[in-house]
Amino acid sequence: MKVFKLYCGVLIALCFANAAHAGPVLESIKKRDAVRCGVSSGVAGFSALGSDGQWRGLDVAVCRAVAAAVLGDAQKVQFTPLSSQQRFAALQAGQIDILSRNTTWTLSRDAGLNAHFAAITYYDGQGILMHKRFGVKSAKELKGAEICVQSGTTNEKNLSTYLGTQGITAKAIVYDNFEAAYKAFFSGRCQAFSTDVSALIGLKSSQSGKPDDYVVLPEVFSKEPLGPAVQRGDDEFFAIVKWVVFAMIEAEELGVGKANIDEALNSKNPAVQRLLGGAENLGKPLGLPRDWVVKILQQVGNYGEVFEANLGRQSPLKLERGLNALWTQGGLMYAPPLR
Repeated sequence: MKVFKLYCGVLIALCFANAAHAGPVLESIKKRDAVRCGVSSGVAGFSALGSDGQWRGLDVAVCRAVAAAVLGDAQKVQFTPLSSQQRFAALQAGQIDILSRNTTWTLSRDAGLNAHFAAITYYDGQGILMHKRFGVKSAKELKGAEICVQSGTTNEKNLSTYLGTQGITAKAIVYDNFEAAYKAFFSGRCQAFSTDVSALIGLKSSQSGKPDDYVVLPEVFSKEPLGPAVQRGDDEFFAIVKWVVFAMIEAEELGVGKANIDEALNSKNPAVQRLLGGAENLGKPLGLPRDWVVKILQQVGNYGEVFEANLGRQSPLKLERGLNALWTQGGLMYAPPLR
């Protein structure tokens, strides 16, 4: 009898385990045949709508990678541009499946806004952009300056804290949305603009008209770990988004990407075979097809390829990898073992 009860218990546990593979968000995505992704209304390198009607950027690529893994097609994404004030409300209301909008992972957001941050896709920090005509070389020379900043963001709080702790008598001029803030700066209503350094470089390149006339000051005064978030309550989908990002990082470390995926399928490297589903079925615990990583790499690419195309050497921004290099190259990008 004890053996029978144990057997029944194991069967029940297995049933629950199998059921866990199909959480409500994943089921909705499959039924809808599309991943709903919340992005910014336009931050160069992260999420911006091109003249051809196509969304591009690092944050966009994360959503496309999830679609490739779950639906087999990276194009099956519905993008919703959201302001800073709208983004978490949209996630909480279930209007989007993923918030992938250059959003900083903080305690209050993670624990207080019903959000789970899945991974860090970009390590950033806040800085200050100025016109070179002012001759300012350091943020400590900003006495009396007016600095444009967006409200409802970590940038607003960080700037206030930095100015106060450094004893800099500058004044923050707050705007409701990102576009209004940077347009006010470029029109001369503020002497400086403050946000994440990556966004400052993007604005200098795409919005200034004369990029060489502007300079990002050397001080970086915050930690801004950016990454995608999902709504709490669906551990299965949370795991999928998390491991999609990790798979892209691991693929770069192993030297496998969009450029050589066909050759890699025949690789004798056990780690490569495991990642691509040849030696093990890593999709099964996630409720995904065996070739989910292959689909990501074929249609989107590994982390390094995505970075270079949107932020790095192949992009107008020409950003160095810096902290976003692999851990084997002096950076912080590190994936837990995929096995």
